[in-house]
Amino acid sequence: MADSVYIHPITFVSGPQMVEGDAVRLGGSMAYAREFALVLRDGRAVADRFVGTPKEIEAALARLAGSLADDAAAQWANLRKAHAPLHLGSRTVRLDQPQIMGILNVTPDSFSDGGLHDTADAGRAHAAAMLEAGAAIIDIGGESTRPGAAATFEDEEIARVVPAVEYCASMGAAISVDTRRAGVLSAALAAGAHIANDVSALRYDPRSIEVVAASGCPVVLMHAPGAGEDLHKGAAYADVVSDVFDFLKAARAKAVASGVAEDRIILDPGIGFGKSLADNLALMNALPLFHALGSPLMLGASRKRMIGALSAEEAAGQRLAGSIALAIKGMEAGVHLLRVHDVAETVQARNVWRGLRDAGLTDFSTLAPL
Repeated sequence: MADSVYIHPITFVSGPQMVEGDAVRLGGSMAYAREFALVLRDGRAVADRFVGTPKEIEAALARLAGSLADDAAAQWANLRKAHAPLHLGSRTVRLDQPQIMGILNVTPDSFSDGGLHDTADAGRAHAAAMLEAGAAIIDIGGESTRPGAAATFEDEEIARVVPAVEYCASMGAAISVDTRRAGVLSAALAAGAHIANDVSALRYDPRSIEVVAASGCPVVLMHAPGAGEDLHKGAAYADVVSDVFDFLKAARAKAVASGVAEDRIILDPGIGFGKSLADNLALMNALPLFHALGSPLMLGASRKRMIGALSAEEAAGQRLAGSIALAIKGMEAGVHLLRVHDVAETVQARNVWRGLRDAGLTDFSTLAPL
């Protein structure tokens, strides 16, 4: 007997006019799904699977009963949910097209660019360049979360992050702070940050959820299997896609129950955190599913290890092309925020993709009679 349900968008069109309106705009994004797989699971096994267009899926949903019917109805509504813009200081970030979040690592040991931007002059210059290139948000991190990274103490992280927040705030930037420590988050918010980006989904420091709820700031909840110092530890998936979905669903519900407003939550599947290459590929291919959770989506796949694994083990700094490929995959899935190292190149790719999508939405020539 099935105990859980998932609605996977599986085929896409450039616009609803291509299929006489029988398509779903995912999460208010520029992605339109034509067919869906309604999957019922019984623990580890798939109990039933039905594939259909929106009208056919609605008929299938009507045949469900009890808690499965309620969950499926909520997911179906969430897939269609448009998200309000993020108001971040003087900046407004719309979520009806992909937005670029530029990474500013102020650490000596980040996996990709550790040490390059950990002085004030270098960090300021890099942040300014990313803003000029089109970054909507600057994400500041003062702790490396790569596998095997040395532990960072809270006061050390504050000393790295707060000056970076201050000089980014002086530029008028929308600022996210990548931290799992409540003390760092509080200090960063006081210095002018706007978003909490917690790679532990508010599990590492029990005070963090209180800080987020009290401040009202948007928060990114990311999947990682480890709740302690090692975020990559303890991965054991029955089915990585449904397991990550269930984790984020529970993390979101816990945050809401703790006083975090639903419209302040952003979700991230955590590419590269405690996941094999096969796990990462499965999640990338299933990204559209996560719209069913009802929150904007963020993707952080830039320069990740999976790119090297698929392309002759190139070093992190040589993974631009692979990063762009994953970013485009995210755009096609309707991801709202792309967290990247290479802002100018990703903005260019986004703009070209956006042009193609705009043309697809307005070109009715393919509908003309033969």
